[in-house]
Amino acid sequence: MASFQEKSHGKLSIVATPIGNLGDITLRALDTIRDADVVVAEDTRRTRGLMSHYGISKKVMSCHAFNERRAVAGILSLVLDKGLKVAVISDAGTPVISDPGFLMIREARNMGIEPEFLPGVSALTFAAAASGLPMDKFSFFGFLPVKKGRREALLRVIKAEGRTAFLFESPFRVCRLLEEVLEVMGSRAQVALVREATKMHEEVVRGTAGDVLEKISGSKCRGEFVVGIFPEAGESLDGDRGTNT
Repeated sequence: MASFQEKSHGKLSIVATPIGNLGDITLRALDTIRDADVVVAEDTRRTRGLMSHYGISKKVMSCHAFNERRAVAGILSLVLDKGLKVAVISDAGTPVISDPGFLMIREARNMGIEPEFLPGVSALTFAAAASGLPMDKFSFFGFLPVKKGRREALLRVIKAEGRTAFLFESPFRVCRLLEEVLEVMGSRAQVALVREATKMHEEVVRGTAGDVLEKISGSKCRGEFVVGIFPEAGESLDGDRGTNT
């Protein structure tokens, strides 16, 4: 049986894009987007803004959390049946990391298509480097569930593992999260709160869960948050970077 490569010149590229600062895109990512026949985007408006910034004009299709199951087959047929070059982009950062893309990659491989992966910016790796928390090993939990019982159960898992953990959180629930960390892990748990990474109001607040909660309580929490948690007492962390929230 002929391989996919022998049957078609199509290509499926999974492309990481900036999480804020447009200058963080790689040259390879720009070349891939320019060379693509179709760009598949989680947020078409945001992707068109990125392409416009770099003078790129391409057909853009939508594939997000609410239509991914319906859209994947049609997108992959462009690669397999029509031999087109398709670049897949998430809202920001690296696709699949708490973003759509898993179903696309799984079905592509089932159909004999081996995707091309372009590394780049990720809010997770930014936070891991900026947190000041122990990084010899760490866990990632994405967004915690909304329900209190399930959230607390995962925080107990983090406490039991005894390693640094990272998760994403809404600005509307970040104070609640810090209160839950205090309740489950106690006052000695170390936290790094990373807000608006690579953007104008980039900020990292470090300290115990209680210290960080006190610093941000009463203020309007805006932007996107990555929270690093180290459940055991460690060496004191450096001061904050950026302005207070």
